[in-house]
Amino acid sequence: MSMSNTGTREPNRRTLLGRRNIVLLGAALVTVVAGYAVLQAGSPAAAAVLLVLGYCVLFPVGIAL
Repeated sequence: MSMSNTGTREPNRRTLLGRRNIVLLGAALVTVVAGYAVLQAGSPAAAAVLLVLGYCVLFPVGIAL
């Protein structure tokens, strides 16, 4: 007896990134863009903080979780 895949159950769909990952990666992108904007405005210390936060904290956490 052969079973076809036309049942009422929908197959499990697994996405690569969850909602939390997308939110964290979006926050990282916003932080990095803000860091470059602050750097353009002439505040290198604040820009460094934002860029390190975006690149070294938020992007890795967004990928790892």
